[in-house]
This record gives sequence, structure tokens and C-alpha cells, in this order.
Amino acid sequence: MEIHILLVEDNEGDIVLTKEALSGGKINNRITVVRDGEEALDMLRNQGRYIDSERPDLILLDINLPKIDGIEVLTEIKNDPELKSIPVVMLTTSSSEKDITNAYRNHANCYITKPVDLDKFLEIVNAIEDYWISIVRLPKPA
Repeated sequence: MEIHILLVEDNEGDIVLTKEALSGGKINNRITVVRDGEEALDMLRNQGRYIDSERPDLILLDINLPKIDGIEVLTEIKNDPELKSIPVVMLTTSSSEKDITNAYRNHANCYITKPVDLDKFLEIVNAIEDYWISIVRLPKPA
């Protein structure tokens, strides 16, 4: 079984590390990367150059994004009847209580602050994979 992950991240270093950590996992993952909030919404809504994109099984979403920030993207996802069942993991450098509260108020499935330490970052990504991909049953689109 293949899991399709949408990674919404603008930091190239974090993209490389996240992809590397997920590629060595137990489950076959297909990772789509978009680098801003506008691109994420286009992809999820099959708009523009993403007209034929597949619905992801899981979204890893940064808060600090160009064009449309992660909280706005989360709000759009969770207010859309077609998208709201997709689990959204906020994976961000922000440890602001305001950001954490806003994420959960807008129905984030969980909020994880990225550690600065490389080994800890890889541990976190592996833990996300273990939980969201190996343990949890993800919904399939209707």
C-alpha cells in the first residue's frame, strides 16, 4: 500500500531532510512537495498546473509560508467538505502559543515544532511516519 504525502514547505533544507527521513521508512511513500500556500490549495483543488493531481492521504504543513500562510491553508482545507477529512500535521519552527492555539482552533490534527538539531528532526519525522502511516488508519476519498 502506498501513502501519498503532501509536504507544504518553503525551506529547501527541511524539504530534503523530510524526504530523506520518509524515503527510508517502512511504508512506500509518495511525496509531493509544494513551496507555498497558494500552490498547496491549487494542488488540493486540482487547479492550474495541478489539474490532474491526486488527493494526498496526509498533509505536512508549515505555518510560515509565502503567499498564503499555513493557518490560512489549514482553515481552507478544514472548511472544504471534500478536503476536511485529510489529516493535517502542522510541522513548523514556530513554538508560539498563538500559532499552536490557532492551529487547533482550525482543526489541525496535531502540531509539532521542528527541532533545530538534525538528529532530533529526523527522529520527529520518523515518529510522524510511525504514527500517521504505520499505526493510524487514514481515510480514502469517497
